[in-house]
Amino acid sequence: MQKKRLLSGIRPTGALHVGHYLGVLRNWAKLQEEHECFYFIADWHTLTTKYKDTNELQNNTIEVAKDIIASGINPNKATLYIQSAVPEVAELHLLLSMITYQNWVERDPTLKDMVKLLAEDENKAKEEVTYGLLGYPVLMTADILSVLGEYVPVGRDQVAHLELTRDIARRFNYIYKTELFPEPQPLLTETPSVPGIDGRKMSKSLNNDIKVIDNEEITIKKVLQMITDPKKARKNDAGSPEECQVAYKHYEIFADKSTQELVRKECTTGAIGCVDCKKRLAEIINNSLSQIRIKRELIPKDSEILEILDIGNGHAKKIVKQTLDKVKDAMKLKKWN
Repeated sequence: MQKKRLLSGIRPTGALHVGHYLGVLRNWAKLQEEHECFYFIADWHTLTTKYKDTNELQNNTIEVAKDIIASGINPNKATLYIQSAVPEVAELHLLLSMITYQNWVERDPTLKDMVKLLAEDENKAKEEVTYGLLGYPVLMTADILSVLGEYVPVGRDQVAHLELTRDIARRFNYIYKTELFPEPQPLLTETPSVPGIDGRKMSKSLNNDIKVIDNEEITIKKVLQMITDPKKARKNDAGSPEECQVAYKHYEIFADKSTQELVRKECTTGAIGCVDCKKRLAEIINNSLSQIRIKRELIPKDSEILEILDIGNGHAKKIVKQTLDKVKDAMKLKKWN
């Protein structure tokens, strides 16, 4: 049976943290065994909000590629490529934008979320919206349809975002009387919500993350900063895991059930203090990430990473060009040499 084609991407905004690994990369490694996977590093998407700060973009792209490979993605099983290395995607984005209604884009939930991140004041945030950011949902659609993607791994909160891609694919097929584009289906994934060490959503920009590349010492230092039950003021005070919204949440993510039960018992009876509890948590997290960190240290030099990416870029470019040629045929556009 022929494998279904799947596409997913990640923005190179900096070193990836454990939220990225648990929510995206670990799933990518599994999916490459089941589908024909295209995984891309979305440097163009990064520019939609980070266009003023591009000094580290090239370096971040290489570092993210290392994180991806260290997390178990095999370039021999999945196509790993850079978005900007396939300019045909941008041309497809232009052509799809011609048939996309403005209100379709403006109601896209992910676009609304990205606008909110630009500034706390809603009016100021709207002033910061560029033409590129407004077109982000269509560019995302071009990414998916460029490889004729049939599946896109998403969390339940992202299903509505994928619906725009389906709308555009359906509209193109209807206008040009073709069945070229599939209507991509969401491949629902259980993505754990990983809080940052301060209780907010884990994010590099908030400086509250634990990075995949952090060493054991840095990880311990960060875990010791985690928020615990504020009512457990002294070591022997009885605590409540339900009130320990950060440290115990990480136990639920990284520890096995027996360890979680032990922590719950020790916490509620006051048998352990928060500092010792977090030291044990740090050890568990370090053990969970040890193999990835070892693999990352063994990854070849940047020049060899670029060679790996170049192969993926070439394969993706070939597939996307085939799609673009079919799009031009459907739209009665001459293909110029």
